Amino acid sequence: MEKRILGRNGLEVSALGFGCMGMSWAYGPTTASKEDMIGLLHAAVDRGITFFDTAEVYGPLTNEELVGEALSPLKDKVVIATKFGFELDPNGGAWPVGLNSKPEHIKKVAEASLKRLKVDAIDLFYQHRADPSVPVEDVAGAVRDLIQEGKVKHFGLSEVKGETIRRAHAVQPVTAVQTEYSLWTRDPETDVLPTLEELGIGFVAYSPLGRGFLTGNLKASTSFDPTDFRSTQPRFTPEALAKNQALVEAITRIASRKKTTPAQLVLAWLLAQKPWIVPIPGTRHLNRLEENIGGAELELTSGDLAEIDEEAAKAGVHGARYDPDELSRVGH
Repeated sequence: MEKRILGRNGLEVSALGFGCMGMSWAYGPTTASKEDMIGLLHAAVDRGITFFDTAEVYGPLTNEELVGEALSPLKDKVVIATKFGFELDPNGGAWPVGLNSKPEHIKKVAEASLKRLKVDAIDLFYQHRADPSVPVEDVAGAVRDLIQEGKVKHFGLSEVKGETIRRAHAVQPVTAVQTEYSLWTRDPETDVLPTLEELGIGFVAYSPLGRGFLTGNLKASTSFDPTDFRSTQPRFTPEALAKNQALVEAITRIASRKKTTPAQLVLAWLLAQKPWIVPIPGTRHLNRLEENIGGAELELTSGDLAEIDEEAAKAGVHGARYDPDELSRVGH
């Protein structure tokens, strides 16, 4: 698979990464065993994927443990990103109880993540969500200390604005910023992407398939398990799903003409936006993994890209990504 570089310090990763969150958290129950998921992660490496994304909050903790067990024997071949910034529920609940990016907490989380991931250094350590009670300069300084101690290699941010990126970057160079980005969510184009291009920072696009919606497999009649966090999201109400079908129908038409799938088309579109963008779709299934990899091999012409943009603009997007104020308390 093609490689891409994140940041000016030369972090090389596969053009398509693997978002591990859904293997153990947020998308409802799964019948797959831990052994199945380990096998899937190994299959991803075998097929050229070298970039894997997790976080302490996924599970909580169990996703890092899964990734560590699966990939620690392959740690010389892969780049593992994880995240800090939440206060986990002391009673063991599935969702965090608040934000916490105090420097002492960051360092505590790093030590615990190192153990779960079974590595000597965290390749890419993101602040998962901005903490309004802690200046980002202090956050960057804490990660800088961890880098100087050899416990972290690269610093990242998630779901932040351009001004915050600049402030953090002035203290410790930022290698990558992670934010939701797809044909369904194009917010980063106005502020974040221009800032990253100016500063030489890479971009990691999570939910590049619109949490499954852009694959064409979700309909207005789709019901979600109560433990699936999409069940509470405004874009996934039956009314919003029905209105948003226009976008999927347009993508499907173009994909059919290109003899590809909607998922492959939207991943190829995303990869074509900038050479320093790396999408990280997730899956629990080998056939979907292979389908996603096909998106990294699909070439779109300038005419294709213009048509996709035009159809997306006509279709529009209905429903907010999250309920008001919820972004700060959810992992993705």
